[in-house]
Amino acid sequence: MIAGMIATSRKVRALLEQVHPIAVDATVLEVGSGAHGLVFYFGGRGVGVDPLAVSYASLFPMWQREVPTVAGLGEQLPFGDRTFDVVLCDNVVDHAESPAQIVAELIRVLAPGGLLYFTVNIHHPIYAIASRFHDAWTWLGFKYEIRPFADHTVHLTLRRARALFANLPLRIANEAAGFPDAKSVVQRLQLPGMVQKFEAMFFKNASYQVIGVREPE
Repeated sequence: MIAGMIATSRKVRALLEQVHPIAVDATVLEVGSGAHGLVFYFGGRGVGVDPLAVSYASLFPMWQREVPTVAGLGEQLPFGDRTFDVVLCDNVVDHAESPAQIVAELIRVLAPGGLLYFTVNIHHPIYAIASRFHDAWTWLGFKYEIRPFADHTVHLTLRRARALFANLPLRIANEAAGFPDAKSVVQRLQLPGMVQKFEAMFFKNASYQVIGVREPE
């Protein structure tokens, strides 16, 4: 497991260093560092933030001790403006109530010239529409879960994911959306005929990746 974590962290660091080099002693923040986050083997002077940081530190001490972690919310990061040289946020914001507020916080704590690595799952618009109906009948007291529409707090489309960065001081250096990968996963699952056709047509869980540079305001 640790070897895989190291390889993933190094891969992300290499992607960021294609934009510009990262100093050995760079300050690094991961928002939503979780149990197996990127920050633990990324290098530099790292810190993680996660609502369950205390529990994760107890459950996974072998790598969690590599960097300090703080129990906190992405919507209200406990750090000053322009504090970090690198900010990481890997598949987090769609599991929270306010993705836009988290993204604004990521940019707020990033130093001018600093690097952002951000990913989130994006979906066909049908999931965003259906999830609103799902939320409505749940609110009305009908406890009937439909898994494809209930597995994310927010179902972001590509347009809505891009809009998270509107009017923020960030230059996007690289952007990628993994629609072909999401559809190939469905094909490998060998689902029943109609289900497979539906999920291939209305893709789900495509990875949207942004690498950006904080601009001076």
